[in-house]
Amino acid sequence: MEDGLVVTRVLFSLPIIKKETLGQMIEAILSSHLSRYPAMQIQDVYKLLHQAALGSEHAVTSLDSARNWLLREMAEMGEGPPEPLIDPISPGGKIVRVHLRPFLAAGHDPDVLLDAFVRTANEHHGDVHLLEQFWQAATVTSKFPALEMEELFRTMKAQNYPPVHHSPEYEKLYRPAYRVVAGVFCPDTWL
Repeated sequence: MEDGLVVTRVLFSLPIIKKETLGQMIEAILSSHLSRYPAMQIQDVYKLLHQAALGSEHAVTSLDSARNWLLREMAEMGEGPPEPLIDPISPGGKIVRVHLRPFLAAGHDPDVLLDAFVRTANEHHGDVHLLEQFWQAATVTSKFPALEMEELFRTMKAQNYPPVHHSPEYEKLYRPAYRVVAGVFCPDTWL
């Protein structure tokens, strides 16, 4: 306590962002993804923004299952589209997708990625209000009809914002293979 103020350290907090700035950041993220993945569906936009706001906490049930999933996916993923190693999916790069193909091509250690993924799942506490803000910004700026966006989000909200899989089109065309991690857990050697 300093001069009557309580000072606390908040992990992964976002600064207060003006709505137009948040909208511009979400628009830039969506634009980047739509340029690389033009067959994205509304479901894929929801998945992207869900991960951006809530991280990967739903994806880790145990360390062994997370390790087995990662190693199996790396062994079976095959070819895919060109992708960056680190793909910021939230404003300021708080949350990123680490794409497995460029990760392996660069010779990085899967155990370091596993640690970053598990730490994110355990230490990053997502915010549904942030997901709502991201979705509102996406509804205004995306290529999808606003009514369809609103309908999907209403459905997801009624179900307490569950994680979803990529759309079948996205899966077939892009063969996604990545892990969602907090940017602070990415070693400098990945950047």
